[in-house]
Amino acid sequence: MPTDSAAAPRLHRAARIDDVIHDFREKWARRRGHLPTVIPYAGYGSTTRIRVLGRVLLTKQPKPGSRAARTLQRREERVRGWRSFTSAPVGDVDVTIEVEGIVRTVKADRGGVVDVSVDVELEPGWHTITMETPGSESVEAPVYIVPPDTEFGVVCDIDDTVMVTALPRPFLAFWNTFVLDVHARTPTPGMAVFLERLTENHPGAPVIYLSTGAWNVAPTLTRFLSRNLYPRGPLLLTDWGPTHDRFFRNGREHKEKNLRRLAEEFPGIRWVLIGDDGQHDEEIYGEFALDTPGHVRAIAIRQLSTSEAVLAGGRSKLDQPAAEGAVPWIYAPDGAGLYEQLNEMN
Repeated sequence: MPTDSAAAPRLHRAARIDDVIHDFREKWARRRGHLPTVIPYAGYGSTTRIRVLGRVLLTKQPKPGSRAARTLQRREERVRGWRSFTSAPVGDVDVTIEVEGIVRTVKADRGGVVDVSVDVELEPGWHTITMETPGSESVEAPVYIVPPDTEFGVVCDIDDTVMVTALPRPFLAFWNTFVLDVHARTPTPGMAVFLERLTENHPGAPVIYLSTGAWNVAPTLTRFLSRNLYPRGPLLLTDWGPTHDRFFRNGREHKEKNLRRLAEEFPGIRWVLIGDDGQHDEEIYGEFALDTPGHVRAIAIRQLSTSEAVLAGGRSKLDQPAAEGAVPWIYAPDGAGLYEQLNEMN
């Protein structure tokens, strides 16, 4: 009979080193009095099953109601979330989720990330669930339940699509970590109006923001989207660092996997896929349209300016979009142009 160790996947050497570092950081943080904290992210689901997202970190927590607590709260509302990068994650810990009186206990992964499906019956619309882990306070997380008769949805990239980064790709991690003020981030012209009109024309349609950015920046990205009047919707980000079988996570695989998952979870929805022509969005969306016929309504690609394309590392090298003829492709440098072309098709 095989042992548990034989059945478990063998970790990549980088992942084993990463685990040792996490273990050291966790012990160090606990010695300094840091306590477990669940960072909630927006989830989504159907009327019978939801996807719950969050992360467990060790953080320094001032006494509730104290001046330090109020100061920290005001600072967190303004300051870029660099603390979430420096805070130690708590891996393989139990997390209790309560949904409409139903309690489920799940387990965070080795990086402290909670990404689980929970069977529960909920009415369409926004709901609030609670999450906690041993030693932490209970926190609330929003979850959007998609109406069962929904046939329209939006999947949208973030960097250079809804937000102008204007930085070389190698510096994006530094920018996302240490830029201090969300006001410093520039929304892409017309994209918020474009997305808002799509949701106004299709009430109840889900808007999913799919990016290769790290979960650590989710709170600040959420504030950026809200401040710039983008439609409310879940973020699907990734946990940076080694996986069990490779040195670094594959951003393209992350997008492909989540697109396939959305198609399985909502077989009746045809998606408008929105991205940019810097690197891989066209390939990813085109291949998804070919592999899942009937799941893509249109592909909208924001054309980067010459300077943006240089900073992004070049444009996509596709001579012809994959799935050309099967689904409409539209190109424009801003949201107004994309909406005008998409509106002409309807």
